[in-house]
This record gives sequence, C-alpha cells and structure tokens, in this order.
Amino acid sequence: MKESSSRMVRSPILQLLLLAATALWVMAAQSKEPFAIRISCGSRDDVHTPPTNALWYRDFGYTGGRFANATRPSYITPPLKTLRYFPLSDGPENCYYINNIPIGHYQVRTFFALVADPNLDSEPIFDVSVEGTQIISLKSGWSSSEEQCFADALIFVQDTSASICFHSTGHGDPSILSIELLQVDDNAYNFGPSWGKGTILRTVRRWTCGTGKPAFDEDLNGTQWGGDRFWLGAKAFSSGSDQAISTENIIAETSMAPNFYAEALYQSAIVSTDTQPDLSFQMDVDPNKNYSIWLHFAEIDASITGEQERVFDILINGNIVFKNVDIVRMAGERYTALVLNTTVAVSGKTLTITLQPTQGMHAIISAFEIFEIISAEMTTSSDEVSALQTLKSSLGLPLRFGWNGDPCVPQQHPWSGVDCQFDKTKGKWVIDGLGLDNQGLKGLLPSDISKLQHLQNMDLSFNQLNGSIPDSLGQLKSLQILNLNENFLSGSVPANLGGRPLHRASFNFTGNAGLCGIPGLPSCGPHLSIAAKIGIAFGSLIGLLLMVVFAACWWKRRQNILRAQKIAAAREAPYAKAKARTHFARDIQMGKHHRPHEHSRNPAEAAPAKDNLFREDAATMINAILHVLLQPRSV
Repeated sequence: MKESSSRMVRSPILQLLLLAATALWVMAAQSKEPFAIRISCGSRDDVHTPPTNALWYRDFGYTGGRFANATRPSYITPPLKTLRYFPLSDGPENCYYINNIPIGHYQVRTFFALVADPNLDSEPIFDVSVEGTQIISLKSGWSSSEEQCFADALIFVQDTSASICFHSTGHGDPSILSIELLQVDDNAYNFGPSWGKGTILRTVRRWTCGTGKPAFDEDLNGTQWGGDRFWLGAKAFSSGSDQAISTENIIAETSMAPNFYAEALYQSAIVSTDTQPDLSFQMDVDPNKNYSIWLHFAEIDASITGEQERVFDILINGNIVFKNVDIVRMAGERYTALVLNTTVAVSGKTLTITLQPTQGMHAIISAFEIFEIISAEMTTSSDEVSALQTLKSSLGLPLRFGWNGDPCVPQQHPWSGVDCQFDKTKGKWVIDGLGLDNQGLKGLLPSDISKLQHLQNMDLSFNQLNGSIPDSLGQLKSLQILNLNENFLSGSVPANLGGRPLHRASFNFTGNAGLCGIPGLPSCGPHLSIAAKIGIAFGSLIGLLLMVVFAACWWKRRQNILRAQKIAAAREAPYAKAKARTHFARDIQMGKHHRPHEHSRNPAEAAPAKDNLFREDAATMINAILHVLLQPRSV
C-alpha cells in the first residue's frame, strides 16, 4: 500500500518559485497539441457535435460488422446517430485498428449503444480489450446506467498503432457507438513503482462532489492534456447527513502536470454535518483486484482559517490509509488543490471510503477517482501472428472463425482452432497447435507456415486443400503430429518430412490421391522442378498453336487447288466440243504452250506459285505468334 501527496509543506519563496516554474512548464506543454482522434462508428461522413464542435471522423479501421442507426442509452452519450455492430456469424472477435499514432500515453474510451431496430434492440453483453488486454466485461443493465454505458482506460501505445477489440459472449451482437483515443501526459496517474508501460488503468468511477451534475473535462474548462475525463455528479453521499458547498474563488495549483485537473473540480465539495461527522461512500467492485484511488481536496470552507482546524483520517474498507490529514497544512494554504493517492487490494465485492474527523467536527472532499490496476497482457510473436494471417487468407478461412486481434490474448478469448503457450525466454506468446479439421477449407498451404516455429501439432484433415505440400513445412522441427489426410493434395511429400515418423512423430497423408514419395504412398516419377513444369506447359502450348496454324494453311491450300481445278475444267469445255474438227488447230495451239519464251499459264499451273504465297503467309503468322509468346512480360 502506497501513500503519496501532491503537496508538502513549503516556504513562501519556494512556493513562488515552484508556481513560476510550473506556469512556464504548463505554457510550454500547452503550446503543443496532444494527439486526438474520435471515430463515429457506422458513420459514412465526418461529424461535428455540440457543445464544443468536436470532430468525429467517419467510420474506418474496422475488421467487419455492419452499420445501423443507433439508440443512445444515456444523455451523456455523444450525440451520434449511427453505430457498428458485429453479428456472431462474422466471427467472435472483431477489432478496430488505428494506425500512425505517436508513441505515448493515451486515454481510450468507447461508448456503447443499442441498434435502432425492434428486431435487434435487446441489450448485448460482450467483452472489450485494448492491445490484447481485456479491460471490461459488460454487465446486464449497462444500457440504463450512466457509468456503465462506456469503457475508459489509460494505456501506453508503444508501436504507433492501437487495437480495440470486441468479443462476443453469445449474448447478442456487440454494438459500438464511438471510439476515442486522446493523448495525455506520459507520466499521468503514476501511482508508484509498479506503474509503467506494462500497466493499464481502467476507470471504475469518477465523482465530482457538491454540484450534483455530471461533467466532462471540456465542460469544466480542463486542458486537452488531461484527456476528456467524465465525472459523475454527487450532491451528497447520505441524504440529510452531509451538505454541498461551493466557491468562486481561484484555486491554486490546478491544471498542473502530469494529471492536469480542472480548477472547477475543486470549487465545490461535500462536507459532513453534526448529524453524521463521518463522510462515507460505498460502491460495488470486482473482487480480488488492485485499485488505485485518487482523492481530491481544497479547503474552500470560509469557516476554516488555518491549520489544525480540520483534521481527519481516511479509511478504506476499515483500514487507515492516510492519518491526520490537514488540508491547509499539506497544501500550504487555503484554496489550494491537494491530491492524495493510494493503492489497495480488495478481496471482497465492496469498496468503502470513509473520512473520519479527529480534530474539528467535519470532514470534506472535492472529488475522487477509482481505477482498477490491470497488468497488460504479453502479446503474441509478431512473426507468428503474420503467419496465421497469411494462413487465414490462403485457406479461405470462413468469417465465423473471426481471427482478428491477437491470437492468444486476451486469454479469455483465444482464436478458434489455435493453441498457445507462453515462451518465458522471449516474453511472448507462441503458437503450438492448430486444429482446423473438417472445416470445408479449400485453399493452399502457404510457405509462410514455416514461421510457426513452435508448432507441435497441426490437424487440417478432412478439408478440400489442393496443391502441393510446401518444402518449408519441413522446417518445423518441433512438429510431432501432422494430419493432412483426406484432402486433394498432390506432388511429392517433402523429404525432410518423410523420415520424421521414424522419430516418434505421427504424420498422416492418406486420402490424397496425388501425393507420392514416402512409404505408404505411391512412388513419384522423375522429379520436375516448377520451372521445368512451366517450360513443358509453354512448349505444349506453342506446339498446339503451330498445329492449328498448319491445319489452317493446309485447308486453305486445298480449297485453292479445288477452285483452280474447277476453273480449268470450265475453260477446256469449248475445246472438247470442237475436238473432231480442230485436231490440227489444237496441236498448233498446244504447241504454243511449249514454246520456251511463252509466259502465259492456266490456273492449274499457277497453283504452285499460290502455294508459295500461302507458305509465306503461314510463316508470317507463326513468327507473329512466336513473337507474342516469347516477348518478356512483367509479373
């Protein structure tokens, strides 16, 4: 349990120097705008919303789902009209991927809503994860509770991208109204040694005391570096036993790094009364969790003028965590902000905060925040995630599998058909099993499967996989069980797989008519490389084209010969009628045809010349075809 305070007793000179330094730091910090992005889920256009004219980008970055009109469950929900919902038929997990984000510390918030359709208006129950770590499980009744209609957490973005995923639990389709990613100070909400980049703070509850009105930081004129926190409003913890007070006086030491709390937060408070001197607040929490609690004070009661006039202990679940709290002494003066932080482990389902006066009669509080401390999940090896994504595409994995987000985390929602184990030496999750048998898969086994170096068993049997088994599959040295039986695989089984069963491995290739090369399968013919197979196919195509060309030329030549014979026969017919009378004349006529200097020929004699012309045409056609086929092409 850690105790800390934002202020200690200081000399007036030291206070002035600190205030000056802080003012300069704040001015420098505020000169740089924090990164911020807001998405209106399901919207096809950018949207601006009142009262601050906030920009919400049109829907992008999602892995699936459908858009619909939205029913806002609460008046604190952003005034947006659309949402995106994720039917279970599209997979049990769906995500938003937001890229090109500056590395840093961020507030992530997502609002939920109901589909504006009488057939789909039931309240869905689902889980939400950020960067592979589950941050919330929605509970029944969330749509009628202001504090449960959104999820809010502080995370570290370490690789310029962030994933926000929604996991179906079988109780309706997750429906998302909006997503916000707002940069905050890198050191915001540093609660001690266990805080860091491996830590996520999920907001359980924030209360601003004394006003009774809920508000966002923007409503309180807070700086952008504080994010846009939402505060529930409490006018009293116990009706009749405490009272609200407020002031318009300036509050010192607000809007300061790293948390940048708005001044208005400290201008109201709840004070106990004579009827009940203790101030006590109780709420339900998840058991067996660690919680970071931030308590806010400022002495704004005009009846308190100095130290020792109001002193109280702070107890959490009956245990004193801060003793003899004197706001004036610890803050240095009246109308000055004081923040106390502690971490507690809660074993039960109730968290009770009590302020118990020890001097004076009454306790006071301006606001408080409660966070669940969540250890960020270690993610899966990026190489193995990439290999699974390639496998998903290559096998044509059905939508119902999902396979979005991280394969192994959150541990409550691993990918269907994927078995994981944690590699302590690498600090990463790895894939050691794939069970995708009898799923109607119709694709190919990709060579990238060799990246699954920790795979021990793989079952892809009783599918419709085709093609060959990649040689890279033999690089999986840990593989002990491989079932590829009852598919449409062909070709030679890689040699580095063939001998593995002799070393207590169990491989099954049966039921693939085209496989060969190992005991139990047909022997393979001469091995041909892929290049050789392509060459054979190319040569066969050229041969087929040549045959077609020659057949066309032969047919054309035959038609010309027949036509020439018909013409010759028609010309010789008149001579046949006068044959008896013109023997002598015919002899003379025929004699003329044998004169060496005569150049005239009948059509039949001209046929050889035409044949040469057709041969030239055929050669031209063949050369043109070969030029097209052999011309280099870009791939």
